[in-house]
Amino acid sequence: MKGILKIYHPDETLKYNIRNTYCKAVYSNQQHFLEVEIITDDGLDHVDDDSLQYNFPQLSLEVFDFPIESGEIEGKTIQINDSDDETFTEVDLFDDDDAYIYDNELLFERNEEGELQVIWKGTIDDFYTGSDQPIPFRLKCEFSQDDIEVDED
Repeated sequence: MKGILKIYHPDETLKYNIRNTYCKAVYSNQQHFLEVEIITDDGLDHVDDDSLQYNFPQLSLEVFDFPIESGEIEGKTIQINDSDDETFTEVDLFDDDDAYIYDNELLFERNEEGELQVIWKGTIDDFYTGSDQPIPFRLKCEFSQDDIEVDED
């Protein structure tokens, strides 16, 4: 399992399974930058028919060009708060609506199998009902290698 994203909406807890993950500390111009991308699965088999989630079956959360002290992120907690001048995070709802994430805290550690994982907490705009109050989310996923099988004929 790659992981799960939970959005704690007042009406229901929305659960998204993680399909793809990407994490890298990039070294550019004598500075380290963090890049993270988490894409959820668009499957809705686990979702009730009347769920708010049916309007938004897939999400993508991303951190890009965030300056960090070193290329080693294991054991680190990273706080990311965008400003009007600098933006390091993005949410893609895979439709025309916009949403933003706030108060991001990313904790990088090793799981029981020795794989690097992230626990990402924050708040996100309530794009489900359009409320002005951001709602909390929590994401936990691992960055494991995908096994690519190639059929040889």
